[in-house]
Amino acid sequence: MPAPDLTPPQSSLPEAVAHFGAYTLADAAARARDIKAATGAPPGVPSRSTAPAPAPATAPVPSIAVPTAPAPPIPAPTAPAPPSPAPPAVPAAGLPDVEVPPRSTDLDRLLRGPRGIGTSGLRLTLREETPVPAEPSVVEGTPIPGLYYHPVAEPDPVRVEEVSRRIKCWALDEVSLYPDDWEEEFDGFSVGRYMVVCHPDAPSVDHLMLATRLMVAENAVDDCYCEDHGGSPIGLGERLLLAHTALDPLYTTGEYQSQWARSLHSDAPRRAYRSAMEYFVRAASDSQSDRYRHDMARLHLGYLAEAAWAQQDRVPEVWEYLAMRQFNNFRPCPTITDTVGGYELPADLHARADMQKVIALAGNATTIVNDLYSYTKELDAPGRHLNLPVVIAEREDLSDREAYLKSVEVHNDLMHDFESAAEALATDCPLPNVQRFLRGVAAWVDGNHHWHQTNTYRYSLPDFW
Repeated sequence: MPAPDLTPPQSSLPEAVAHFGAYTLADAAARARDIKAATGAPPGVPSRSTAPAPAPATAPVPSIAVPTAPAPPIPAPTAPAPPSPAPPAVPAAGLPDVEVPPRSTDLDRLLRGPRGIGTSGLRLTLREETPVPAEPSVVEGTPIPGLYYHPVAEPDPVRVEEVSRRIKCWALDEVSLYPDDWEEEFDGFSVGRYMVVCHPDAPSVDHLMLATRLMVAENAVDDCYCEDHGGSPIGLGERLLLAHTALDPLYTTGEYQSQWARSLHSDAPRRAYRSAMEYFVRAASDSQSDRYRHDMARLHLGYLAEAAWAQQDRVPEVWEYLAMRQFNNFRPCPTITDTVGGYELPADLHARADMQKVIALAGNATTIVNDLYSYTKELDAPGRHLNLPVVIAEREDLSDREAYLKSVEVHNDLMHDFESAAEALATDCPLPNVQRFLRGVAAWVDGNHHWHQTNTYRYSLPDFW
């Protein structure tokens, strides 16, 4: 569903073709940062030090289309042995490379990009219109009929098990996140599977844990402040603001600074935010950390809009709901794909208007996936839960079935817009780190659908077919 025709924000960057040298310098700086590894801080946390980060054996990420002749697949470099203080990386299950004809020598050299630490996930091949898994396998759950999505390989079970073990230890021992009677629900969320399938190019389990802690913390805030574990729209703004200071710290006088610091331990969501962010900033650059804070502020703003409608007992117009969903969505997750991948997309490239459009569309599409798969779950919950099918049914006077099927069409339009925008950006800015970031976002989109489809503990489909 296209956005209104507004004047697009102007990027601070000149045209890529005219000033390619500046991009090349930025890329060289990013590659230098890629070499920094995971050690120090709390044990096992990746940090920006001089130790090399282990690279995965193969990064099974989906392709972003580049509308020129396809490049030959780039072999993954041999990963150096990890330093002794860090645990060994668990290799991810990979997809085989696709055989494609070679391009011209000069263009191939340009698009091949860096080789070495942090670059093994780079593949510059055309995405097929209807990709299929490398090895057909029985996948739990039923995909929504008519939904446009890309099948992916099952996540590496060894990594899944280790991430699941570590995140539960963190939740229980470090932040006391939930009481005993929530354990089944925590396990049923399957956050380890979620993060492993969404970040296939993560160099190590330590890198995956950066995203996993943040994901769990975000869900704790949503559940405890907004949803069915004590959440309420009344007073939500205050709770979100105080929780946000665990991500974006308060700077005030000594007397009040100490009071604020104590407040970060006062409830489970703030404890989780504080701890997850401490791990993240030790591994991320300053610009990556600030980028994440910005996207979390967007998320919290979306929470407040939804809370206002709940207090007013109002169903918004469909376009208003979609506007809220551009803020209250998964955007903070794919936007950190470079940190989790052990490299950095420089701030000026991330801030490009066309890159921001790609990230926004990815967040919008993945969030409508959540609306569709959680539809029956929310119908069974007390009260009225807004999701796209509910809003379309109310505002466009459609049956539940018609509204649901129209929501599938909205999702498909967003997915096609996302892929078109990513393809245009990949063409306009053919830098290796831009290409890899786009592939990481696409991997998150595809992994998000896979997790929703296969998480039968949480989700089931309506009987509309």
